[in-house]
Amino acid sequence: MIPNYQQVMLPLLRFLSDGQTHTKQEAKEHLSRHFNLSDTELNMFLPSGRQLVFHNRVSWAAVYLKKALLIESPSRGRIKITNRGMEHLRENPGDLKTRDLLQYPEFREFKNKSKQQEDTAGDDDQAGSGRTPEEELEEAYLRYRLELASELLDQVKSCSPAFFERLVVDLITKIGYGGTRKDAGAALGRSGDGGIDGLIKEDRLGLDTIYIQAKKWENPVPIKEVRDFAGALLYKKARKGIFITTSSFPASAQEFVKGIDPKVILIDGSQMTDLMIENGVGLTTINTFSVCRLDTDYFEE
Repeated sequence: MIPNYQQVMLPLLRFLSDGQTHTKQEAKEHLSRHFNLSDTELNMFLPSGRQLVFHNRVSWAAVYLKKALLIESPSRGRIKITNRGMEHLRENPGDLKTRDLLQYPEFREFKNKSKQQEDTAGDDDQAGSGRTPEEELEEAYLRYRLELASELLDQVKSCSPAFFERLVVDLITKIGYGGTRKDAGAALGRSGDGGIDGLIKEDRLGLDTIYIQAKKWENPVPIKEVRDFAGALLYKKARKGIFITTSSFPASAQEFVKGIDPKVILIDGSQMTDLMIENGVGLTTINTFSVCRLDTDYFEE
């Protein structure tokens, strides 16, 4: 199990207790062995996919130790224990948490400035605590996104079938298929043509055609509907099709499309709302936040 940043702080301080200057990479390698982390755990990313979870937590453990003046950074990418850090270890602490660092005025000042509220009476001892600021931010974003996706799907289900087809046009063209929206819009809305609702260009030049089935369902889509769509594609000698619905597909339908030619992509309600959010379909941006990280290369002399 990947340790949280609070669990990393004391092992990191002990690693530096030899008084030597170490690179952050050396510290990460030592700590990965100390916690006996697997390759899977070492390669686990934050939800954004931009940073490794373990590296993020080690970095924040180092930041907090530096703010308490228990360690210092003599040069870029290198860390070393301070006299205060050695004194702290001589007290033989059994643990080291954020609340323990509050005994140092420099750390208290840092916490007050950053306005990070922690319950030093014990909340940081509970399971799931010790999240870094990036993790808290990303978890909050994911919670918001899940709520938005649920609200979005409910709204789509309340729309008419005709509006749903227009929504599919907007979504597919936003993703990059269908040529122009005018072309895609003219191609859809032809219900009853052998189980096919419409067809779109794969690109603006029309080098290939993708056939579309767009259906509003409440219950899981019967596999018969998927088979009928695949059969219609074979009849048209088509190679590609997209079946998009507001509900879901049974596992049998997913297995069926894996073993057939033409290629059929099944998009259920959950995937549809994810694509709508990613491409801004039916949404408006109310605010944008830029999350920055210190560029240490800039300060290299």
